[in-house]
Amino acid sequence: MQRIRLRYTKRGRLRFTSHRDFQRAFERALRRAEVPMAYSAGFTPHPKVSYANAAPTGTGSEAEYLEIALTAQRDPEQLRILLDESLPTGLDIVEAVEARTPGLADRLTASVWELRLDGVSQEEARRAADAFNAAETVEVQRLAKNGVRTFDARSAVVSLEIPDLTETHSSQADRPTDQPCAILRLVVRHVTPAVRPDDVLSGLRAVADLAPPVPAAVTRLAQGLFDEETGTVTDPLAPDREAAEAHSTAEPPAAATAPA
Repeated sequence: MQRIRLRYTKRGRLRFTSHRDFQRAFERALRRAEVPMAYSAGFTPHPKVSYANAAPTGTGSEAEYLEIALTAQRDPEQLRILLDESLPTGLDIVEAVEARTPGLADRLTASVWELRLDGVSQEEARRAADAFNAAETVEVQRLAKNGVRTFDARSAVVSLEIPDLTETHSSQADRPTDQPCAILRLVVRHVTPAVRPDDVLSGLRAVADLAPPVPAAVTRLAQGLFDEETGTVTDPLAPDREAAEAHSTAEPPAAATAPA
């Protein structure tokens, strides 16, 4: 059995697809691409696909991950191309590596989010971010299955800042206009209960009365292990690429054939 790990995106209007919508689309893509999938046992076998920490419905993403199990060996890049061609534009398979290390889900401990606030000036956004960062706790409420839940949205936030506008992703499909707006860059640890970008927006409203006139456009830029020393979120597929490179380097060269 071979395991392949994929990174995919949700862009443009496809950010409104739910996780279940994506599952159905991806399983159809597997059939179209004739991928030799491994199936679970039991009365209702289903393809072995492991999804990891999907983004909420309505948010865009450049860094969604999943893992599939195959019954036959396939080249990861060729598989990526076939699957990408079988999915609608906006749900794009952008990277594929063979799983050579354990625990992909364990390496997704933090996310980098970009929040586009149309109709909000940079000064307003900076004032709100400073107030949020200065607070020890920021209590917000969310409607859960068991009723309204109150929790601290501040403790999970590693950083909240105004990035350099030349480094933002505002030119992507999730950014329908080029009108002036404020951009926030957010790094959040994956904790329980999960703190989502809309919780941070609720916190900004609570501490600084920041209320954008239109819903914020939210995009996940990255997710992976949080590096305490550098304050960055690392690539979760890097260990698999490094293991593949080490394996190819360690393979003995093919024996030379003596001339006839």
